Amino acid sequence: MASSPSTSLLPIKEQIVPENEVQQIGLPDADEDQYSGVTVHMKELMDSDVYVALLRVSISQWRQQGKKGIWIKLPIQLADLVVPTIKEGFKYHHAEPDYLMLVHWIPETPNTLPANASHYAGIGAFVMNINREVLVVKEKHGEFEQEDVWKLPTGVVNQFVDSEIFHRQGEDICAGAIREVREETAIHTEFAEILAFQQFHQQLHGKSNLFFVCMLRPLSFKIKKQDSEIEAAQWMPIEEYVNQPYHQKHKSFDYIANICLKKSQNDYSGFSSVPTSTSSSTKPNLYFNGQDFKIILVNLLPGEYTDWNPVHRVILIDVLPSTFRAFVISIFFAFTGAFSSLLTRGQLPRDV
Repeated sequence: MASSPSTSLLPIKEQIVPENEVQQIGLPDADEDQYSGVTVHMKELMDSDVYVALLRVSISQWRQQGKKGIWIKLPIQLADLVVPTIKEGFKYHHAEPDYLMLVHWIPETPNTLPANASHYAGIGAFVMNINREVLVVKEKHGEFEQEDVWKLPTGVVNQFVDSEIFHRQGEDICAGAIREVREETAIHTEFAEILAFQQFHQQLHGKSNLFFVCMLRPLSFKIKKQDSEIEAAQWMPIEEYVNQPYHQKHKSFDYIANICLKKSQNDYSGFSSVPTSTSSSTKPNLYFNGQDFKIILVNLLPGEYTDWNPVHRVILIDVLPSTFRAFVISIFFAFTGAFSSLLTRGQLPRDV
């Protein structure tokens, strides 16, 4: 009896997998996500013909299951599978130093998969000492190479850093600013505030840049410039930094310089950083205006003579300073009233 043609040789749309084989054939290491998608993590070396056959069967299986977006992560050692994958309808999504991600949208509906990252994060560091001098640099390369301008240390936040628990995670804005200052000038700092941020379009490789101006406090003061990137570095009086001719010709830099000046005069409030947590167990930093936002910890400790149950409460209140004062006063009178009531009822000794 003649055997039926192998389904692995059929085009994707014609591929049919018998229902009793759906769970038995396909690519290994495929994880489903909450958006009806599948991510395939290719790890083992595989003959391209075998790979294509398994891929076609898998796509048919996923179509029957109502899956939508299919992601295939190819490590660099499996780069020979890129062309066969593209021929099966996949497109590039993004690449990293050690892998390439390809994606395919199965249904005949509009593709709703997210595009590759549209932005990267840049930082500029405003560091001022007690003499009202700003840490500034002149760059050896780039757009400022031919300009006679002293500028704040700048850089890009790293995509990955090694965390204390030995896994890769993104670098925080505050950590990136501290690192860039240390690399360019050898000055050690601590993070204070984000003073401002700006969005630039059509920057590196056509991506947009979210540029954060960070205020850092210096912990050391002896400069040692980074010879590979920095032509010169110094502490400059802030008024001299602000009044450079370059700033007068470029309003973006002029705004930033004057924001730094206002901060130095205590006439400006930026965004402080607070570590938080999320349901995904990550620990992002939250940046907010600390001048107008107060976190009040009220600890109601159990007392020997109190009627109420022992409780510990954390109250999060968004208030203006005047409201905060009124709140503290009301708490004071509330506790004073409770104390007087207990004393009147004889539940506290008279000599307390």
